[in-house]
Amino acid sequence: MTGPLTIVWARQPIPPGGPSVFLAGPTPRHGEVPSWRPAAIEALAAQWTGPEPLTVLTPESRDGIRAAHYDDQVDWETEARGAASVILFWIPRDLRTMPGFTTNVEFGLDVTTGRAVLGCPPDCPDPERNRYLIYVARRHGVPVCDTLPGTVGAALALATGHHRRG
Repeated sequence: MTGPLTIVWARQPIPPGGPSVFLAGPTPRHGEVPSWRPAAIEALAAQWTGPEPLTVLTPESRDGIRAAHYDDQVDWETEARGAASVILFWIPRDLRTMPGFTTNVEFGLDVTTGRAVLGCPPDCPDPERNRYLIYVARRHGVPVCDTLPGTVGAALALATGHHRRG
């Protein structure tokens, strides 16, 4: 049986407690580039078997409505990453449409937390640009995956473990 998901969109209140996953990675800025996050949410729903709801924190805005002020978005993302049981980084690097420069910094900030999981698809347009992140992840014992379902599985294993420890 699959437990339910609670989706928390950018700038919505972050609920306290319970297992949670923040979906970190590049966000498409143009309508012609689809977001990877719906597939991640589907995979989370398919794989989550916990007895309580899993909170999914996504930095994308409900209905595509962007923040009026940049600081509001960045503050929410920083708070959400800090509150999450696990920070799932999925980086389908494409320097033209989803370069992920902010993601690089966030990964650097979160790599030593013990709550990060890194996913880098080898078939993305610019996989060589993920090489250093993969190296750093392995140096710090961060799980590294090359498929979205595998990254989700590693994140859920970590979320369950972190949640049990309190």
